[in-house]
Amino acid sequence: MLEIWLIGIGTGNPDHLTREAERAIRASDLVLLPHKEDNKAELAQVRLQLLEQLDVPSERVAHFDMPLRRQQGDDYDLQVDEWHNAIARRWSDCLEERLAFGGGRVALLVWGDPALYDSTLRIASRLGLASHQVHVVPGITSMQMLCSAHGIALNDIGAPFLVTTGRQLRDHGWPDDVDTLVVMLDGQCSFEQVSEPDAVIYWGAYLGMSQQMLMSGPLAEQASRISEQRRNARQQYGWIMDIYLLRRPPRPTSLHRSVAIA
Repeated sequence: MLEIWLIGIGTGNPDHLTREAERAIRASDLVLLPHKEDNKAELAQVRLQLLEQLDVPSERVAHFDMPLRRQQGDDYDLQVDEWHNAIARRWSDCLEERLAFGGGRVALLVWGDPALYDSTLRIASRLGLASHQVHVVPGITSMQMLCSAHGIALNDIGAPFLVTTGRQLRDHGWPDDVDTLVVMLDGQCSFEQVSEPDAVIYWGAYLGMSQQMLMSGPLAEQASRISEQRRNARQQYGWIMDIYLLRRPPRPTSLHRSVAIA
């Protein structure tokens, strides 16, 4: 029977793997290893080094090239759907080529956690497998890494927070009913468009890696500096994975506002 194991590996630091993740990787018959553009070869290398430290032999690793997502047009949802279908076909080709009789345990190493802003579960659903054939091993998220690196709490006392994307922040702004935002997948530096005079930002890139970068402070002071640091890092390494937390002072409730007016 074919089993797919989606294993969260955090930011690639082997010290952050759970023991469950280690067991699942070692027990796999095949590990699917994606390769992106040449300037992102280091990402595949991080996964390879992790597998080597876990004594996974190279013959149990199946390499494949990630298809590129079409980015022309304003049909974003359709672009993503086409892309996911193309990735699922690459997976199927690897499985057909490498697994005898179509059975075995197949592992995919997922940055962060497979359940948080990652599409691996959605892609796996396109293979037509039953629910008991797909297993998820949770991993440390970049959100946890960011807060730990800065030594901050994710939420204020008794207060909610929102995990969102750069696209959502640009298109819809900062929601009125939440004062802490964690922003992921932001290649456009959307924090530059935030006009909250008292907001602070906690930014991190390459979290858990040797080139880890951290910056924090009032958003109005740090926005341009972070954008410059981000451009320089991307030019130096050819890729960047970053995340940031935005926080503003709590806004008065409608009751407080009415009392103040009275």
